[in-house]
Amino acid sequence: MSRWVILTFAFSCLLAAAHAATLGVVHTEGGFVEGTSKKIGVISPDYIDIFKGIPFAAPPNVLEKAGPHPGWSGTLKTTDYKPRCLQSDLTQTGVRGELDCLYLNIWVPQSRSAVSSKLPVMVWIYGGGFLLGGGQGANFLDNYLYDGEEVALRGNVIVVTFNYRVGPLGFLSTGDSNMPGNYALWDQHMAIAWVKRNIAAFGGDSSNITIFGESAGGASVSLQTLTPYNVGLIKRAISQSGVGLCPWAIQQNPLKYAKEIPSQLGAKVGCPVHDTAVLASCLKATDPSAITVAYTLELVGLQYPLVHYLAFSPVIDGDFLPDDPMNLFSNAADVDYLAGVNNMDGHLFAGVDMPVINEPLQKISAANIEKLVEGLTFPKGTEGFTMAYDLYTTNWGPSPSQEQMKKTVVDIETDYIFLVPTQEALALHYQNAKTAKTYSYLFSHPSRMPIYPSWVGADHADDLQYMFGKPFNNQLAYRPQDRDVATAMIAYWTNFAATGDPNTGKSKVPTPWLPYNTYYGQYLEINNSISYQSMKQSLRSPYVRFWVQTYRNLPTL
Repeated sequence: MSRWVILTFAFSCLLAAAHAATLGVVHTEGGFVEGTSKKIGVISPDYIDIFKGIPFAAPPNVLEKAGPHPGWSGTLKTTDYKPRCLQSDLTQTGVRGELDCLYLNIWVPQSRSAVSSKLPVMVWIYGGGFLLGGGQGANFLDNYLYDGEEVALRGNVIVVTFNYRVGPLGFLSTGDSNMPGNYALWDQHMAIAWVKRNIAAFGGDSSNITIFGESAGGASVSLQTLTPYNVGLIKRAISQSGVGLCPWAIQQNPLKYAKEIPSQLGAKVGCPVHDTAVLASCLKATDPSAITVAYTLELVGLQYPLVHYLAFSPVIDGDFLPDDPMNLFSNAADVDYLAGVNNMDGHLFAGVDMPVINEPLQKISAANIEKLVEGLTFPKGTEGFTMAYDLYTTNWGPSPSQEQMKKTVVDIETDYIFLVPTQEALALHYQNAKTAKTYSYLFSHPSRMPIYPSWVGADHADDLQYMFGKPFNNQLAYRPQDRDVATAMIAYWTNFAATGDPNTGKSKVPTPWLPYNTYYGQYLEINNSISYQSMKQSLRSPYVRFWVQTYRNLPTL
């Protein structure tokens, strides 16, 4: 056989392999879609199919549930992210995004010889305080935070991200049927349901869907497992730094803010607030950009801690959330659940409530901490304040250092806002579980923000860069230990998505992660030195018992 024939034959084989490793045009319920195929590596390449901007619902009307998408003719080119949903810009004086925003993105890893099939599916729900965010995440040029490529390739899973409405347009509610709220939760549900119906065409296993998210996204994940509408749609769930029991996850007085929005717009639209039917009708006819900028989250000169000012969040509407989330855990009885927090999740909030904690040369006093605790415990009056303050300062001794006092501020806010609700959610999940497993973690890889003091641990959202594998594609900005953290997180998370057990799956893990139970309270501490000693018990149990039992049972003023 001639050298030319051999080369021609080899080239034909390469072409066949390349062709076999891409989906090409995919048929969905709305019509045909075509994304892009990307080759990773040269010597032994992997392939990944990427689809950006597939509509999963129709463009929504203002302050109403979205309907199904009517579909399209021809082949839809899905090669670029769609705009995020309409929201305030960072200055809170203008808007960004679009009302037509309900689109999703898909990453499908391929082998070198054949297209993938029956892959586990991971659906990401972003955070942002229910006020901002998008399915692609923040970006620097074309480097998007929520790019699913690294997770998909390293874990051999399909990754899906999507947009949902935020701020007033996602959650404004009169507390009754005239404007019930939870439009964003319905958006999330529609995206999950679309994945359930269509992901097999992309090589996914529709019976093995994991939803995962962080902060407001973690709380959304929790609520999506608790609603009766998702029973049977979701196999597993991961909540990072947020659950449905967090004090900011449910708005108990939605009508207050529904009335305040038109008062801010009074000169423009003059919506009456005396009747909820009239108010709802008027707001639905109002410019959605005006509704969006009518609300401003104040960040300075606050009378109470910042957590009390997060106005727009899900409501107990008697439909999507038929009851208090604490009473809905039976709906997640067969959903494997993994949840945890960062060890200084509250630092972001503490830095707003008491900015001097990040100033090494400035001091705080016991009086500063007393004011913070008073602000968090005011519903329980003097008794609640005294008990909380005594608990958190009991180890100070006669002359606590400034670092110890500042850490106490962060501990208080971390416990109240994130850690205690997460531990309670894990306990309720375990107690209601039938076939489901429960896993708990604490992420403690220190913050890399150069402006923070050296004592700061893992701040809120610090885990995201590792979860999405940023240390792998930005070698100069990260250290080998950061890549170790990313490797471990992706391995545990994708193994869990594949099998329901973070130890079992495609990826090797540093140490076994034991399931959680309420007797021992097992949890894994995740950082750059994971070993058998990283498996621990009873995460801050005295503080959890205080907030869940002692404090809650005090009379509310």
